[in-house]
Amino acid sequence: MRDRRFRQPTFVELFTPKLVTVLREGYRLADLRADAISGLTVAIVALPLSMAFAIASGLGPDRGLYTAIIGGFLVSALGGSRFQIGGPAGAFIVLVYSIVERHGYAGLATATLMAGVVLLAAGLLRLGAYVKYIPFPVTVGFTAGIAVIIFASQLKDLLGLDIQSEPAALAPKLEAILAAIGTAKPATAALAALAIFVILALRRFRPAWPGMLIAVGLCAAATALLHLPVETIGSRFGGVPQTLPAPALPVLDLSTMRALLPDALTIAMLGAIESLLSAVVADGMSGRRHRSNCELAAQGVANMAATVFGGMPVTGTIARTATNVRSGARGPVSGILHAVFLLVFMLVAAPLASYIPLASLGAVLAVVSWNMAEKKEFVALFKSSRGDALVLASTFLLTIFADLTIGIGVGVTLGAFLFLHRLAETVEVQTGDVLLDEDQADDYGGTRVAYDSTAASDPDVMVYKISGAIFFGASGTVSAALDEIGRYPRVFIFDFGETPLIDSTAARALEAFVARLRRGGVTVCVAGARPNVRRALLSAGLHEPEALYASTVADARRRAGQPPLPSRGAPLGPAAAVTEGA
Repeated sequence: MRDRRFRQPTFVELFTPKLVTVLREGYRLADLRADAISGLTVAIVALPLSMAFAIASGLGPDRGLYTAIIGGFLVSALGGSRFQIGGPAGAFIVLVYSIVERHGYAGLATATLMAGVVLLAAGLLRLGAYVKYIPFPVTVGFTAGIAVIIFASQLKDLLGLDIQSEPAALAPKLEAILAAIGTAKPATAALAALAIFVILALRRFRPAWPGMLIAVGLCAAATALLHLPVETIGSRFGGVPQTLPAPALPVLDLSTMRALLPDALTIAMLGAIESLLSAVVADGMSGRRHRSNCELAAQGVANMAATVFGGMPVTGTIARTATNVRSGARGPVSGILHAVFLLVFMLVAAPLASYIPLASLGAVLAVVSWNMAEKKEFVALFKSSRGDALVLASTFLLTIFADLTIGIGVGVTLGAFLFLHRLAETVEVQTGDVLLDEDQADDYGGTRVAYDSTAASDPDVMVYKISGAIFFGASGTVSAALDEIGRYPRVFIFDFGETPLIDSTAARALEAFVARLRRGGVTVCVAGARPNVRRALLSAGLHEPEALYASTVADARRRAGQPPLPSRGAPLGPAAAVTEGA
């Protein structure tokens, strides 16, 4: 009987929510009590953040609450992580603000709905594993770029500036802020400074306390009692509704959907990256393991549902998820209760939200942006290598001064080229010299000796051994080396014993080289090719008798009608002469 541990999981097993898994394990009253406490803790943290993220995105605070309630509930109920907390996130602020500025909330709703469909399809197609191929310098770069933009976007509320229309792009935004700096209000700036001080002080001396909520509450109390002349949620937005809106789909227009497709794909990509990174963080803290495809599918459903209820994009949130784990959560019930507590807060305490000064929410986001910027990782990547520094700087600067999509796209492309270059550097010829190594002086290390022509002891047989993956990045270098061989021998043997793969580009280049050898009357053998390498060569047209296949170099010599090697040792072969004379 086949061991169950080695069978492929079924579709149902892969997409069974972690909530079902936890309930199957046995869910007791003590677990419910622990989840209720952690859910309440996370809700207290999420309450000011949800409103702040929505306001910073150019929306009303109610949109953020709807998103945290509906999206947070579904992410926990349907997701593939035990501890994931879903809701609005700072990573979306720049993108959402740009969409709202161009298309209004109706356009954002359409783009978010489309992004939900993309995320659901990505999960069902099991594409979750591919998100891990986003290079780390790209993640650090666009996160730091978003942090800079978020902080810049809060300067207006932190200082109480009179700016009628604030541009979305960073450079025009800073110009508008500098032009209006004379309208700064001391009361607003003092209130923002108080909020930042309270948050940082409580984080230092009372880290278990909900510092952000306490800071917002103190500022709201000070505003109401002292009648401070500062802008509040009530003065700008008229307060927060006490009920969820009736569900309604946005009006879907084909031309609008076509125009919003790039934005929808960006929302989906950013949501997938953020949510799976958050799930990985939770795994590291808890020792558990999430199911990435189930998580993506749940994120897709949550985004579509949040749109129906007037929300904004949903993703997994690292800070709130980490708070959930640290608060002793046992499973997804905690995330579900966090959404329920937020709904209760909105139903009961919505009138009090009118007194919250926007400066205090700006202070919350200023602290969030400082925490978002992974400063240690940023500096470490700049010091690690020139390639990583280039990817990081390109992503960071393009995110700030161009566009988030362009920044990620260029960063991923540069990261891919960097990886391919590093992979090409691992390709070696028979002598062990790296084909794409750094230049060295002839007497480097004092090891240069006179060339011994007797090393190439068999002029009739040439063995060319290539170690490493031969793909399009290295095929040009390998082909150039082959073209420099000079006089053709009677037998040419490719030793692929240490070649893990050959792509179609490299296989075609080798086929063209073999064709030239065959026209010169040379017998060509392929030794030690793995099954996947052999399939690639056959697909490129290297069939027998054009190329004779053997398991070892010795077998290849016998198939070519050559005697075995002399007992005095294996010659280095002409490949050494190629390298030495280069």
